[in-house]
Amino acid sequence: MSKVLVPFYSSYGHIHEMAKAVAKGAEETGAEVRIVRIPESQMAKEGMSTQDAYVEAQNKQADIPEATTDDLVWADGVVWGIPTRFGNMPAQVKQFMDAAGGLWANGSLEGKVAGIFTSTNTAHGGQETTIITSVVPLLHFGFIFVGLPYGENPEMAERDFVGGTPYGASTLAGPDGTRMPSEGELTMGGRLGARVARVSEKLSN
Repeated sequence: MSKVLVPFYSSYGHIHEMAKAVAKGAEETGAEVRIVRIPESQMAKEGMSTQDAYVEAQNKQADIPEATTDDLVWADGVVWGIPTRFGNMPAQVKQFMDAAGGLWANGSLEGKVAGIFTSTNTAHGGQETTIITSVVPLLHFGFIFVGLPYGENPEMAERDFVGGTPYGASTLAGPDGTRMPSEGELTMGGRLGARVARVSEKLSN
């Protein structure tokens, strides 16, 4: 049985919803799953606390433990929830990865499996670039990256579908941020969680 960590950062709840689907998919393989939230920055908290949607989303996540570098050591596989900021990862996620520099130095994360899921406002707002650029630091840590192949996700070929890439699961929030993940997007998130769990189990045996 593999141990799968789902660390995520979510301002408005889209990545939080995807994280729950990813965790469920991993659990259905028999994996032990731990879901944690990457800490919010004080600057973002102060700047966004007047937005009702932000406050509501943060309250829904309040009971989820904050991610620590010890969580990364515990896991065999890590499925990162990384929303898009200008086609790249948010500063909060980068700060968390930077804090794991000691694990990089002693090779503690080498050979672990990683996957990524993301969210954007628009269809071309960085779903693919966020995942691809986020792979770079993960490779420095020694992670083995797992994508989401077309063969496991026929939903990606649907005409009206908006989320999903061969690099990882994704969802579209819409221009005003009110669109939450669809059933198809949540299904793909679950499949990514299951895929990371299966691969990490094979590699950890």
